[in-house]
Amino acid sequence: MVTDWFAENSSALVSGLLNIVLILVLALILRAVAGRMITHAVRRMIGSQQRLNRAASKIGRQEQGPERADERQSQRAETIGSVLRSIATAVIAGVAFVMVLGEFGIELAPIIAGAGVLGLAVGFGAQSLVKDFLAGMFMMIEDQYGVGDVVDTGDAVGTVEAVSLRLTKIRDLNGGLWYVRNGEIMRVCNLNQDWANAVVELPLDYSVDIAHAERVIEASIGEFAADPQYKPKILEAPDLNGVIGIGNGSVTVRIIVTTKPGAQWELGNALRAHLKNSFDTHGVQVAHPLLPTGGSGAVKQG
Repeated sequence: MVTDWFAENSSALVSGLLNIVLILVLALILRAVAGRMITHAVRRMIGSQQRLNRAASKIGRQEQGPERADERQSQRAETIGSVLRSIATAVIAGVAFVMVLGEFGIELAPIIAGAGVLGLAVGFGAQSLVKDFLAGMFMMIEDQYGVGDVVDTGDAVGTVEAVSLRLTKIRDLNGGLWYVRNGEIMRVCNLNQDWANAVVELPLDYSVDIAHAERVIEASIGEFAADPQYKPKILEAPDLNGVIGIGNGSVTVRIIVTTKPGAQWELGNALRAHLKNSFDTHGVQVAHPLLPTGGSGAVKQG
């Protein structure tokens, strides 16, 4: 009985097995081709970014050295390539599995319809997860920020400690660790990318001779920019913007120093201390708040 069945269906069985083998071989070939294409595309994208990093490093517009920047780009390439290859593997394997079931004579229409309904249900139930995943993918592709960068995402401001496709971990100034979903980040300010500005505003006393004060400031910021301790971190000569405001017994002047990314806070603090010493030496008075002498808010004497 069994022998007769094999004799009658041997040709169909051999044909089906050959089709299954062919499907599996084609799936493996397609997976290999897709993997190579993804790897090549990611390498080209990262290679272009690395060339930009080297160019920025040559003109001094980058705090990180080219080796460190290249390492960061290589890590991005590995992560993005791994995710894309996993997606390609899942899609190709799924299609091959369905085609193999068809070779066994299984009706595919109900399976495809059921998979469609299940995918729709999962899509509605996990749409926030998909949103986080896609946002994380684009964040990595566009290199919006990385581990070690200081970022402002709205409520969370601090140093990025870890980045995944779903979450970004940010350590704030108080030591708190924020877990921010990538899909919830509407905008992000990266304070460690390319270059930065240290902005120093000085409220001078209203009676100060502005011309004299500006000469003292110019000399002071010139000395500061030539200091070997700070010179390597300064990209452009400090710029005195002049008077930007008058009020409450003060005249406010602004100084802007273009620095390497991440150095703006250190240089800003050091420049304020340096200017304070220069003001003390040359008799330039900073403003004191004016207190009311009359009315309900008057300061009592004696």
